[in-house]
Amino acid sequence: MAPRGVATPDVRERLFAAAERIVERDGPGALTSRSVTTEAGCAKGLLHAHFAGLDVFVAELCLDRFARTAARARALATRVGEGTVAGNLEVMALGMFESGGAALTGLAMTRPAVSPLIRAALAGGAPAYDAVQETIAGYLEAERERGRVAAGVDPATVALAVVGTAHHLLMTAWPDAPDPRPALRRLVAALVPPAAGLPAQV
Repeated sequence: MAPRGVATPDVRERLFAAAERIVERDGPGALTSRSVTTEAGCAKGLLHAHFAGLDVFVAELCLDRFARTAARARALATRVGEGTVAGNLEVMALGMFESGGAALTGLAMTRPAVSPLIRAALAGGAPAYDAVQETIAGYLEAERERGRVAAGVDPATVALAVVGTAHHLLMTAWPDAPDPRPALRRLVAALVPPAAGLPAQV
């Protein structure tokens, strides 16, 4: 534990990571300011020294993970012309379930004061699933121009379907629910078949 008076490096990420571990291990009801700082090995008042309460902390955690997902999605642009289109899209889509995606969704839903904070931030331009959707559409358009996606595929519609399905699966991913990832894999394979003359795998 960091001693009093000594700065804790990367305190936001340290607290965020601790909160994710708690929610994934013990459920959203176990999350308190004290449980977070204890899990993080920090002084008990550290969370409130950096955030205006637990609801603000949870909102900032969700927004941070949304931004990470959007940043990972941007890596699709570097995959144009490489691997398979479905494979590239699948990796990106499954990334939405990383960083405790389902657990954080459940956490936000159990705290009514969090949703307005997130909505306000998104309205102010914070990146989230809309940024992921735009990235997917741009990637598919680039692959279609290269002839790696069938001409009849509508990139914007596929992007909406993938992100909308991922969001639905996250919202319904309760602890006893089936693993949502196989369903997302099947969706990607159905929406983005290889263009005529291209093998399913490269």
